[in-house]
Amino acid sequence: MTATERRERQRAERHQLIITTARELAESEGWEAVTTRKLADKVEYSQPVLYGHFANMEAIRDAVAVEGIGEMAEQLRAAREAAPASEGVRAVCTAYLAFAAAHPAAYQAMFTLPTKVKWASDETPAPLRAAFGEIVSAFGPFNDRNAALAELIWGSLHGMTVLLLSGRIPQEAQEQRLDLLVALFANAPA
Repeated sequence: MTATERRERQRAERHQLIITTARELAESEGWEAVTTRKLADKVEYSQPVLYGHFANMEAIRDAVAVEGIGEMAEQLRAAREAAPASEGVRAVCTAYLAFAAAHPAAYQAMFTLPTKVKWASDETPAPLRAAFGEIVSAFGPFNDRNAALAELIWGSLHGMTVLLLSGRIPQEAQEQRLDLLVALFANAPA
């Protein structure tokens, strides 16, 4: 390995360490606790090193969001592929809600906090496209109808997630809500 390759590998490792540490800190203490000073202390690098990788805290949070969406896409795909085709919508919905419950701070970065990540454009990162594609795939091949259904069910899942994570709706009724949601979308007219 050349010195240049080693430096690039070390830079990539530092970059990932910053993302991972920011996410862990946010999951344990909330996004309010993720400051450049605290993050620099945790990763044992100076604040200028952080700024050598990311322009600001928002850029770090955006990197956490993209990484989280990539993980969610993998979980959605695994759930969809493991389920019979007739249960694909429910499997994807269940995986979505489970991811959000297991990673609330990552979910905030992904879908509720301000972001500069481009959605629904030519600049949309691949993990975002993959996650949306998995929701669409639960309804069948990609077409305008299935994409619209995916947007609607995604919006419903997001609403359920935000209300549940904020304590505004009870966890005990989650299965009933999910049953109703899936029934509405699974029987959507063509």
